[in-house]
Amino acid sequence: MKAPRVKLPRAARPDAAPTSSAAVSAAPPVAGTASFSKFMRVLDAIASGDDTAWTVNALSIRLGYPRPTIYRIVEALIAEQLLVPKRNGQSFGLGPRLVSLASRALESSDIRQLCKDHLFDLRALTQETVHLAVPDRSEMTYIDKLESPKAVRMNSRLGSRVTLYSSSVGKAYLAQLPVPKRDALIQGLDFKVFTDATLRTPQALRAELEQVRRQGYAEDREENEKDIFCFGCAITDKQEAPVACVSLSIPAFRMSADRTASYIRPLVETCAAISRKLALLDFSG
Repeated sequence: MKAPRVKLPRAARPDAAPTSSAAVSAAPPVAGTASFSKFMRVLDAIASGDDTAWTVNALSIRLGYPRPTIYRIVEALIAEQLLVPKRNGQSFGLGPRLVSLASRALESSDIRQLCKDHLFDLRALTQETVHLAVPDRSEMTYIDKLESPKAVRMNSRLGSRVTLYSSSVGKAYLAQLPVPKRDALIQGLDFKVFTDATLRTPQALRAELEQVRRQGYAEDREENEKDIFCFGCAITDKQEAPVACVSLSIPAFRMSADRTASYIRPLVETCAAISRKLALLDFSG
């Protein structure tokens, strides 16, 4: 398909006079950028806090902004239904408009649509919960989830974030990265402990990532959540760069004795099939 033509501004056209680096550096910042960044940091803090009762004072301490600044931001976000007051107006949660926007963004995700049929097939074959996750700075975010038809299910939900070091999707993603980019991400990780099995050091993580690269899939051995075992595998584009990861999540009590046949082979084959599709479509994350 031929890409649509885009009209370039004068300075970006090939026949335009070159712009000096001094002129570029002297350009004024976009108006409102600093304010928008503050709004986003408030939303991000509340979204990542799960059931935390965020108050103006708690947000001020967390983000380092003065209380009057936080109060003005929260009032504006409530007015736009991006936040809603809780507990007699003393704390706040995500609002219906923000949830609606997030849902529409997930529904329109190209990678989600490309994977959908494959994920349904994987769930049907394994009878276990399937997640699709994409990198989100120093974490992974679930953008799709197909529940197991069995009685015991996972607590995760769309939009949930998991760490790069304690989740199978995170380790699968890291293992597929070029070493310099991988090391840069690992360097910035804060190794919080979720269970007794959680990896706790960069050295332990690097050693496991080498194993992941050799075998072609990653494991979460009750590292993120007790009694939940996960297998993860990366989806790659034409350049073999990871753009997303798929995982199977299984309660430990119903883990099959033949893990390779029951989970690993179907998972790896599913990700390989999606990766081939992305290569043919010249998809890039």
